[in-house]
Amino acid sequence: MAPANKRLVMKFGGTSVANLDRIRRVAKRVGVEVAKGYDVIVVVSAMSGKTNELVGWVGEAGGALHDAREYDAVVSSGENVTAGLLSLVLQSNGIDARSWQGWQVPVMTTSAHSSARIEDIPTANFDTKFAGGMKVAVVAGFQGISPEGRITTLGRGGSDTTAVAFAAAFEAERCDIYTDVDGVYTTDPRVSSKARKLDRIAFEEMLELASLGAKVLQTRSVELAMRYKVKLRVLSSFEEQSDNAGTLVCDEEDIMESNVVAGVAFVRDEAKMTLISVADRPGVSAAIFGPLAEAGVNVDMIVQNIAEDGRTDMTFSLPVDQVERAESAVRDAMAREEINFHDLIADRDVSKVSVVGIGMRSHAGVAARMFAALSAEGINIKVITTSEIKISVLIDRKYMELAVQALHDVFELEKA
Repeated sequence: MAPANKRLVMKFGGTSVANLDRIRRVAKRVGVEVAKGYDVIVVVSAMSGKTNELVGWVGEAGGALHDAREYDAVVSSGENVTAGLLSLVLQSNGIDARSWQGWQVPVMTTSAHSSARIEDIPTANFDTKFAGGMKVAVVAGFQGISPEGRITTLGRGGSDTTAVAFAAAFEAERCDIYTDVDGVYTTDPRVSSKARKLDRIAFEEMLELASLGAKVLQTRSVELAMRYKVKLRVLSSFEEQSDNAGTLVCDEEDIMESNVVAGVAFVRDEAKMTLISVADRPGVSAAIFGPLAEAGVNVDMIVQNIAEDGRTDMTFSLPVDQVERAESAVRDAMAREEINFHDLIADRDVSKVSVVGIGMRSHAGVAARMFAALSAEGINIKVITTSEIKISVLIDRKYMELAVQALHDVFELEKA
């Protein structure tokens, strides 16, 4: 049976609900959508700074080897407070609203505490309440319930994932993600004054930008939206809204014309590690990257040189704060005689800069333009990797901002 009213999901992050004044502002914004005839599902984060405070308390109370189930019980409580407060304010505004914790919906998840994944969101509870007159369901984001009946959390940024999952489950018209920025930009406006807000961006482009350090949306939420074709809109909770506000993240087919390159992304604090003269044999890559994975090292770009005399060099990039962990993992593997190399060199002073765009599929010469622009600025490229819609390079960190500005200019991203 189709719902009587259109459904809309609205998600508000920690800065948007940081205090009661901001919660009242959120309630006003929700009221506008209710007045348009929507049944609204609001997903809220904990008030700004609260989750970090709760995590700190868990560490003090339980130590480094604390019970992960109790960790989830504690850190999920921040969202419960926000959901209750927003429901109270909405009720005082004459709107029929109630708060929902993850277990009450229920949001069914896996048992992986602190990094659970949503498996199912039954709609019966909400459908009954909406049919009975409820106008707004305020959901505590970031949390669910395991098959064992324990509270789980979805990992940092999990409220974005909660919101998209609800939009998919309830076939919402759209999922609006309210944050402290007014949309998705061609690059970070703090690095390039020419950065332009995009009206629309394809899921694939947003996924690449999110994974490359653009902090606007959590990667998992974009993956989920792409899989279930949920239209996402990123907009500011601090600015007056119009129907065309923010950036719509949508299917490639919903974008009439797009630039070849949609944006320039960067990760400032990267490192480059090279194993010099590795014995080249079948399985050597697995012998190197297996121990790195077990040590929790996030390897990104990988380049292997052509082997000479049975030996080769292996280079990869990783976050700079994981260098010691990586060095320990590969030296331990060598001690166990799983791999053999002559030297290990770590360069902790590099950044990754990437250009992203679905237009690359059908346009030749993007790499040539990118490399020429960097060359013109005297910027040396240390590592290059490409995919169908992305080209990434590692460069010296001191040139990162110059590289971003040069690439933004050469691809004329300030122009719509």
